[in-house]
Amino acid sequence: MTRADLDELPDDGHRYELIDGSVLVTPVPHVAHQAVLGQVLAALSAACPSELEVLPGPFNVTLGPGTSLQPDLVVARRDDFTEHDLPVAPLLVVEVLTPHTRRLDLTLKPSCYATAGTASYWVIDPDELTLTAWDLVDGTYVEVAHVTGDDQWTASLPFPVTLAPAALRKRPGRAG
Repeated sequence: MTRADLDELPDDGHRYELIDGSVLVTPVPHVAHQAVLGQVLAALSAACPSELEVLPGPFNVTLGPGTSLQPDLVVARRDDFTEHDLPVAPLLVVEVLTPHTRRLDLTLKPSCYATAGTASYWVIDPDELTLTAWDLVDGTYVEVAHVTGDDQWTASLPFPVTLAPAALRKRPGRAG
């Protein structure tokens, strides 16, 4: 399949992604996933420089005619977005793990983003309260952080921001 074929699929509540011409279908994330995503979005948005944009998914990051992914969150240059997608590698991709996406988020997707030139790739496990971050070095992702619970980490790419996995799981107005 191609990106054009993907655009013809129904809007049926599933997330459709394309890697090397193969379609991947995952269910829409649950509330806990979205709560973590909202906390990451808030932290990144508060620290984001004006020439960059922080956007939550789903939307298409098109890395070629046969690869179109829907990350949980991206940071990219404002000028790189079109009305319909992000047709170039983002500066940062953040994925929040679910049982349905764990294998993809830890194996296939990082490979696609590294090949495309995405500078940083982060994975947050809301059940284990971990954040693991990799930066692209000579075309390969190198782990730069693995933090758990209340431990804090300050990213340098794509801009400085400090995160603690336990704080990301807290929903506004609710305990823990």
